[in-house]
Amino acid sequence: METNILLESGTNELEILEFSVGDHLYGINVAKVKEILPFKKPTPVPNAHPAVEGIFMPRDEIITIIDLATCLRMKVSPDESKDMYIVTNFNNLNAAFHVQRVVGIHRLSWADIQKPDATMNNGDKGVATGIIKLDGKLIVILDFEKIVSDISPETGLRTSQIDDMGMRERRSTPILIAEDSPLLIRLIHDCLIKAGFVNIISTTNGQEAWDKLCAFRDAGILHNSVSLVVTDIEMPKMDGHMLTKLIKTDAKLKHLPVVIFSSLINPEMRRKGELLGADAQLTKPEIGSLVEAIDKLLVK
Repeated sequence: METNILLESGTNELEILEFSVGDHLYGINVAKVKEILPFKKPTPVPNAHPAVEGIFMPRDEIITIIDLATCLRMKVSPDESKDMYIVTNFNNLNAAFHVQRVVGIHRLSWADIQKPDATMNNGDKGVATGIIKLDGKLIVILDFEKIVSDISPETGLRTSQIDDMGMRERRSTPILIAEDSPLLIRLIHDCLIKAGFVNIISTTNGQEAWDKLCAFRDAGILHNSVSLVVTDIEMPKMDGHMLTKLIKTDAKLKHLPVVIFSSLINPEMRRKGELLGADAQLTKPEIGSLVEAIDKLLVK
């Protein structure tokens, strides 16, 4: 089963692939999914992380297999006749996730996705990014980037790139960030501060970012309040593509540079971002490239 569902740009919609781990239902954005394959006994890797089952080679590339049950601390009785691999690509990385069953695909609005509260996401340890109520059942959308970075920290935000830049001039130019992950928004904020950008406004989704921009615009203080926007794509309430579209079609906001900083920057997503008017699009591990892009856009 391959996923080829394409969505129009800037509609605030997404496709969620519903699957089960044990008896529990979870979801992943179809934009991260390359294909779905039947279970095949993996080749074990010596001294690997406990959640890494091994590797397999469905085509010409070796792919690591991650057992989601282990990541979620669940005990599951394997059924090799029904288990599946969800093969993903994000942050320029291919990985396969071992699940028990693939249920189907649902087209939704980001406005339908509820943000987990603090009881579900304890600090930086939570792996839920959203909750969907669908046909009387609750589906938890998992933070696959965090799951992978917990297994292999070098796949996460490369904060060392900021250290390599050395001392930089402090700049008070105001930058607005839209990012729903508490961990990532803190890391991005800290990295930009270290890179010299000391005036950071943080928001947790596209709707919150849009509301702030509109408030600044309507109060006549936009020029002094925001000079550039950095946005993720995947966010509850309003995604980064919709936010970009709204900014670039507003007569008083369209001059603002918009940088899309996401794990989903692939050729298809890049085309969508270009159509919406994004000024730069970067994949999330490359925080150094984000700083370089901001430098270039703020001197235009």
